[in-house]
This record gives sequence, structure tokens and C-alpha cells, in this order.
Amino acid sequence: MKILVVGAHGTIGSGVINELADRHEIITAGRTSGDVTVDLTDVDSIRAMYQKVGNVDAVIACSGHTKWASILEMTAQDYQFGLDDKLMGQVNLVLEGIDYLNDGGSFTLTSGVTDHVPVPMGSSASMVACALSGFVMSAATELPRGIRLNLVSPGVIEEAMDKYGAFFRGHQPVPASRAALGYAMSVESKQTGQTFRIV
Repeated sequence: MKILVVGAHGTIGSGVINELADRHEIITAGRTSGDVTVDLTDVDSIRAMYQKVGNVDAVIACSGHTKWASILEMTAQDYQFGLDDKLMGQVNLVLEGIDYLNDGGSFTLTSGVTDHVPVPMGSSASMVACALSGFVMSAATELPRGIRLNLVSPGVIEEAMDKYGAFFRGHQPVPASRAALGYAMSVESKQTGQTFRIV
């Protein structure tokens, strides 16, 4: 398959590429590096990426950011940042990508453990993750031509504990290589509308 991986050079994206590259053609995309660059907060940028890449069999999103802070410090703009980046960035990957996905192709989006476990300073992450779950569950029922849509919800990634460990005390870290199996299942199975929780 020809697979477009957005956020390819991040921690999860690198794991996904290691898992899939030996059996599929991988096209990498990122904000500043990759075979093609894309800004997920800009619909025109997403559209230009698809126009450059052309038709693909699968799109994987391993990208998106939210603000991590106490709710007492959060502002409307802080929440909007997560909505624009991690939520609508991935939603727009689907909306703009439908016409570029081959029949029977798949989209795989990324949320995280905050979709069902509250963590300190993670209200924005939880809000976005739960919204992604709802979007995938419903949107998957309406996609044409056998196109599938799934979500991977990994636990805190082991290789990112130096950055996020303080928010996830007591959590068992997930190696990126294990998280990558959720993306492989989404792309290479026939399931749709699912959230694959990797813990």
C-alpha cells in the first residue's frame, strides 16, 4: 500500500514507520520536514499536501498538540489551540483526504489515554481526545467507497517520558513500537469506527 504518515518524524510516527516501511510504500509529512510539509492548522496547507502526494491507500495522523496547564490557568485561547491543532487538524485531514483515498482505503487518527483517564493539567487533552473518539465513531458510518476510519489511543509513550512523565505518574509507559501495532491493525485490518487502546 501507499501510506501517507503525517507527523512521521515524531516519537509515535517513527515507530509507525519502523513497523510498516518493510511492507508498504511510506510518504512522510510534517510541519518542517518530510517528503512533503503540512501545517494541520491550515486547511489550504492540507489541501496542497494532498494535491502534491496524489492518491493513497491510507493516511495516518500521528500529530497534534494541546496546552498542558491547570484549569485555573487555562484561557479560552489555550483551549482553542488544542481544538485548532489536534482536533480540527485531524478532522480536516479526513475531510480534505476523502477524494484522495483509494477505494477501501483507511484513515487512522491519534488521541491518547486522556480519552478515558483524567491526568493533572490534561483537561484540554481529554476534551480533544474524547471529541476525536466521537468523530471517528460517527463519521466512519458515512464514508463512501469502503473507506475506513479508526482511532489509536496509546498510553503515555515510553520514549517521551522525559517530557510528559510528570503528568502520568503511576502509568505504565508504552513503547512506541507497541503503539505502532495499533496503527498497523487499523491500516491492515478491515475494522472501522474503532478506537484501538494501546496500554
